[in-house]
Order: sequence, then structure tokens, then C-alpha cells
Amino acid sequence: MGIMLILIAIIFFSLGILSKRNPTWGWRANEAWKIKGDSEPSDAYIDDMKFRGSVSILFGFFFLACGLLVILL
Repeated sequence: MGIMLILIAIIFFSLGILSKRNPTWGWRANEAWKIKGDSEPSDAYIDDMKFRGSVSILFGFFFLACGLLVILL
């Protein structure tokens, strides 16, 4: 169980860091098809993705702590 929680933590960390460093990485697949013509993501979208990345990193810390507690206790 502890190893599984640590693997989940790694996934959350990875996605969080990706969202913080490159917030537009999934924009074309998720949002660009809805807009006619060439367009770029808005500043609000970029800020939202950075916030989601931060939350994902926090979840990663939580799952890492839980996984380590399960293994050690």
C-alpha cells in the first residue's frame, strides 16, 4: 500500500511540475479545437494551470507523506 501511495505521489509531482513549468502543454489538445483560427491561451488559462500545478504538487507531498508513514509504521 505504501509503495502505491509513493507512485501516486510521483505522478502528482510530475504533472504538477509540468503544469508549473509549461502551463500551455495541453492547451492545443484540450482547448484549441474550440477556437476558430490560430490563437494562444489566455493569461487567465495560464495562471489557472500554474495554480493547478501547485495544487498537484501539494497532493504529491500529501501522498508521499502518507506512503512513507505506511511503510515506516
